[in-house]
Amino acid sequence: MKVYDGNNQILGRMSTHVAKDLLKGEQVRIINCEKMRISGNPVATKKKYLERRQRGDRDHGPFFPKTPHKIVRRTVRGMLPKYRKGQRALRRLKVHVGTPKELSKIEPISLKESDANRLKCKSISVEELSLWLGTPKRW
Repeated sequence: MKVYDGNNQILGRMSTHVAKDLLKGEQVRIINCEKMRISGNPVATKKKYLERRQRGDRDHGPFFPKTPHKIVRRTVRGMLPKYRKGQRALRRLKVHVGTPKELSKIEPISLKESDANRLKCKSISVEELSLWLGTPKRW
């Protein structure tokens, strides 16, 4: 089982590594998903996610998440193939807000190439985006 720490990591870059591990058959856990960063202009990012949320209707979808762990899970899902192989891979993924007690003893993997401190552009955290979309902070 691999445990990734999402603290100050770029969402898209980390999601590609997670998707590759899932397709190899690994069990993957992501902790501190609310601290991951989405690179780009924060205003444009908020607008894009809000448009996705308002698309369709509440009965028939498409359904886009508001909570941090579901936003991260949906991002990884988009990088997996459709149908059976991708569905099986997605079952091996667990995303956590914060660090659960059972994973606190395991040393998490932190990717250097995905560190948000190296960004030269603006970014927004998944937690900020989630709160802006209207999720109360009780996840």
